[in-house]
Amino acid sequence: MAEGGAAPGLVINGKFLQPTTSRSGVYRVAREMLVALDKVLAENPALAAAMPCRLLVPGGLPEAALGELRLSCIQVDRRQRRREMGPRLMRLTGLLWEQLVLPWRARGSTLVSLCNIGPVVYRNAFTLVHDAQVYSSPASYSRAFRAWYRTVLPLLGRSNRSLLTVSQYSRKQLAHFGVANAARIRVIHNGVDHVLRLAPDPAKVQSAGLAAQPYVLALANTQPHKNVGVLLKAFQSPMLKDVTLALFGPATREDFERQGHKVPSNVSFLGFVSDEELAGLLQQAAALAFPSTTEGFGLPPLEAMLRNCPAIVAPRGALPEVCGDAVLWAHPQDPQEWAQQIRRLCSDAQLRDQTQERGRAHAAQFTWRRAACRLLETVLGHSLADTGLMQAQLGAAERQLQRGEPQAAPALRRGLSS
Repeated sequence: MAEGGAAPGLVINGKFLQPTTSRSGVYRVAREMLVALDKVLAENPALAAAMPCRLLVPGGLPEAALGELRLSCIQVDRRQRRREMGPRLMRLTGLLWEQLVLPWRARGSTLVSLCNIGPVVYRNAFTLVHDAQVYSSPASYSRAFRAWYRTVLPLLGRSNRSLLTVSQYSRKQLAHFGVANAARIRVIHNGVDHVLRLAPDPAKVQSAGLAAQPYVLALANTQPHKNVGVLLKAFQSPMLKDVTLALFGPATREDFERQGHKVPSNVSFLGFVSDEELAGLLQQAAALAFPSTTEGFGLPPLEAMLRNCPAIVAPRGALPEVCGDAVLWAHPQDPQEWAQQIRRLCSDAQLRDQTQERGRAHAAQFTWRRAACRLLETVLGHSLADTGLMQAQLGAAERQLQRGEPQAAPALRRGLSS
């Protein structure tokens, strides 16, 4: 029996599901990892029975936030246990819930937090810290945000069983800035195959008037490390006079002009776009431009590649590790090089075809199933194949083949290694 009568097994920190949480790349990773973990456990009843998994969420979370996850194996636990915690603790949400209520509710279990922060007092825990940018790019964050993260991250590095991160680059950075020893940080690459579930919506292409000439997509973000200014300069070049820079996201023309950027006339601001609209935009774009001076991982280039959109990327941060040889490169401080690479993709059909083909093949390696399996292996401390589950799956595949049912066998053969 676990301490205090609490259920043993694995607990996922569900704070990220609160409506106030920004729907950022970090949120995307947490959501997709949770869904993939549920599928892996559902497909392996022996593992699910040996290590039951619960998603702990703050009280008052809207039912819609949980229903869209469609979890079949992971138990959603929103009970607050009034007698144990008292009415004041029951009303807590956000950071206070995470630091004060979550450790109490998770006691006796292994706790996994997927969005950079977890309770600092809980030792049987793994926290996924996506990058070290509060140290390496402090100007991109508020003073309060920097102070909070710089206080909490080293505490988690000391108290957790291990920290998790999304790239070898982030692992080195976290170690460099003293968050944790590199030997205590495990790398789990993100997946990207969520984009294949989306039905592309071309409405934004039409409403923004982008169908008439080539356009390049990029994030509308004023954080200094996102480095969108180099693209604004590149699109002042005469060689791109017939190409549109389509910026999607929260920042506006006025936001960039307030920072001293000159915004040329061939820049279009799309505002927020849905996942389906983004898929539609990528499907028809000449390229995605991603000029960040640092990234802990960099989902957008891989999302573009899997959607058959070539990517032009700055060789900084984790991007060389993540993108390999499947993209075109441009120096983050050289607008002329960005203009030249964009022009090449717009003018050279063979180069475009080759870049698309390399990109699709490369991005297809990054699956959420693989990430979820790696997470389970890290928590277990050994390969999933060593549990005997893989052997059982392969045995089932062989029996299917013997019965003349080859159509289902390949999926079983891939098992937990895909």
